Amino acid sequence: MISFEKPSWADELDCAVTLCDTEGIVCYQNERSRAVNGDVRGQSLLPCHNDRSREIIRHLLETGSRNVYTIEKHGIRKLIYQTVWREAGEVRGLVEFSMEIPGEMPHYIRN
Repeated sequence: MISFEKPSWADELDCAVTLCDTEGIVCYQNERSRAVNGDVRGQSLLPCHNDRSREIIRHLLETGSRNVYTIEKHGIRKLIYQTVWREAGEVRGLVEFSMEIPGEMPHYIRN
C-alpha cells in the first residue's frame, strides 16, 4: 500500500472520497466514505466489484482517464466521479468522489 500524507482537506467534505493505489488497495477514506462503505482501508476494492467494473478500473489506471456517471439508490441521486491521482506525473491510483445531487439541477452554459 502506498504511504502518503492524507488529504486532510477531504476529511470533512460533504461527499465521500475514496483513494486506492494501483493495485486497488484502499489507502484513504474520508469520514463520509467510511459511513457509506464501511471502513475498508487496507483492503482491495476489486472483490466488491463485478467484472465490468474491474475492467473499468483497469482501463482508468492504464489510460489515466476518468469515469463519470450518476446513480440513484434508495431515492438518493449521486454523481460518481472516478479519476486517477498522480504524484510527480506518475499514476499512483484512483480517487472516487461520490456526492449527493438533487433530482433537478440547473445547467449553465458559460462562454
